Amino acid sequence: MITGAHSIIYSSDPEADRNFFKKILKFPNVDIGHGWLIFGLPPSEVAIHPSDKSGLSEFYLMCSDIELFMKEMKKHKIKCSTIDEQRWGRITHLTLPGGGQLGVYEPKHARPKNVKLKVKSVKLKVKSK
Repeated sequence: MITGAHSIIYSSDPEADRNFFKKILKFPNVDIGHGWLIFGLPPSEVAIHPSDKSGLSEFYLMCSDIELFMKEMKKHKIKCSTIDEQRWGRITHLTLPGGGQLGVYEPKHARPKNVKLKVKSVKLKVKSK
């Protein structure tokens, strides 16, 4: 049933942020029209945290070496916060070109194995007039 996940980052300058994901992070992407890019993500995971309020969500990218990642961002003039050491990982927040914040962390916790999903291909028939 489930074939993947779709995350959204809202931006006041989506073109600049799309360029960051495309040119600096080098994420694979498809243009679905008018420069609207959808990016492929590396393997991901989801965790459920307790909260007094439901419906909140956060999005983080993960890396294998936070210091190396931060050095690479510095080359591209992308500002990162100092590393915050947590029991579950080492985290920084970078400032996207559009002004938003994005968390990136190096996990210390166990990670689930990558899930391989079976997705059926569907052929669409389009009638032309």
